[in-house]
Amino acid sequence: MEKNRHRAKEAQGDGRKVIARNKKALHEYHVLETWEAGLVLTGPEVKSIRAGKVSLAEAFARVEGGEVWLYGMHISPYDPASRWNADPTRPRKLLLHRREIRRLVGALGEKGYTLVPLDLYFRRGYAKVTLALARGKKLHDRREDLKRRAAQREIERAIKRER
Repeated sequence: MEKNRHRAKEAQGDGRKVIARNKKALHEYHVLETWEAGLVLTGPEVKSIRAGKVSLAEAFARVEGGEVWLYGMHISPYDPASRWNADPTRPRKLLLHRREIRRLVGALGEKGYTLVPLDLYFRRGYAKVTLALARGKKLHDRREDLKRRAAQREIERAIKRER
């Protein structure tokens, strides 16, 4: 009986607990494709992430030597483990399948493409990051997006007023 209840609990939603989002990435890039990647972390880093002390604002990823590395993600030091804390912005290895890495290498070979993390979350106790293959937006694209969002807000306000 206990096992059945546990399965029912897992079945609700997809088991993701989002810790941090990279809003800047969605404003500055066109997202073409996404992957879920695991993170290689130390114990104090996991504790700090669970406490929500993480920033993805300046983060990006690179493929080096057949491995994918995440740079610029800031994880604040976990105070109770001050002796074992690593550098807050150290490069962290991302875990992807070989075929996914090969696909990334091929896509990144084209000019203008980059890898950016979109969000950081826990799935079934493991820290994961949504990695996006993205192309930078031009200034006029950003302005169009801002105009489109402002127009959508106005429409929603007008509809709300009519009720």
